[in-house]
This record gives sequence, C-alpha cells and structure tokens, in this order.
Amino acid sequence: MKLVILDRDGTINEDRSDYVKSVDEWVPLPGALKAIARLNHAGWHVVVASNQSGLGRGLFDVSTLNAMHAKMNKMLAAEGGRIDAVFYCPHAPHEGCRCRKPAAGLFEQIGERYGLDLDGVPTVGDTVRDVVAGVACGCEPHLVLTGKGAAYKSRKLPHSFPKGTLVHADLAAFAEFLLAREAATI
Repeated sequence: MKLVILDRDGTINEDRSDYVKSVDEWVPLPGALKAIARLNHAGWHVVVASNQSGLGRGLFDVSTLNAMHAKMNKMLAAEGGRIDAVFYCPHAPHEGCRCRKPAAGLFEQIGERYGLDLDGVPTVGDTVRDVVAGVACGCEPHLVLTGKGAAYKSRKLPHSFPKGTLVHADLAAFAEFLLAREAATI
C-alpha cells in the first residue's frame, strides 16, 4: 500500500495564530487539493495526522471539526481527490497525552489501523513536531515551507529537525517530487 501522511493546518489549509475554529476559517492553501488529487490518481492513499488542541481549549467542538473535514472532503472530491482518514489529537498541550505531536501516538494509530509498518512512509508537515512524530515511527520526513514552515524559507533548518528532512516549497512541490521519484524507479 502506498501511503502518505499529511499534517493539516499549514500543510493542506491556511494556519491561523488563533486556531482554525470554524468551517469559514478552513481555507485550502493554493494547489494543495490538486496535489492530493494527483497523489490519489497515482495510487497513493492519503491520511491526515493533526493536532487539534482547539478542542481541548474549548475553542470549537467535535461537530465543528467534523464540518471542517466535510468541507475539505467536498472540495477535494471536486478536484478528484480524497483523504482516506483523519487522525487527530483533541488534547490541550498540558494534558500530557501520547497522541499530541511531537509524540508518535497518531502515527502508531495509523500503523495499527492500516496494519502497516510505517518505515519509509512519507510524512509531510510545516513544523518540526510534525516530522519528529513521523520519524519516531520510521517515516521519511518532509517539510513544506507553508504555514509555520515559511519561517525556514531563507535559512538552514535547525538541528532540531531530523537528519534527512527533505524541504519543499509547498504540498504541490512535494507531490511533484514524490511522483517523479516514483517514476524514476519504474
């Protein structure tokens, strides 16, 4: 099974310093939905692993989060794409859970759900915690320079990023890289 694990806020959709709290605030990044559709058309399954501490902070409820994901899925369907599953951590940072990235709990759940060893599975995010969480389960780390990742556009990645983290301008550039790499091995 060809699997890609994506962060949500800052990777697929615009991030906000005050959290994405409503359906109206969920706005896809340019080219992100087309990138997911391209991956799907090439046989890749795409899942999301996302911290959603706004739930634990009381900023929105699960029905609002589900409505955001319904909007994402509807917009993706219009592009011919899909997200196979969304895994999220609902906890606030002080709760000390195992599922909040940079902990690996969400990735462990993904591996269990799909019956897969995640060794080498590409994971894409816009922060160090996104890639650290994936690397803990053997994933291949990719950083996009959107969302919080924009801070790294003109400088070298700090040592806090896992060795071998690959950097892409955005999700579309990541998809192009992955599909080109796959074509080169055929």
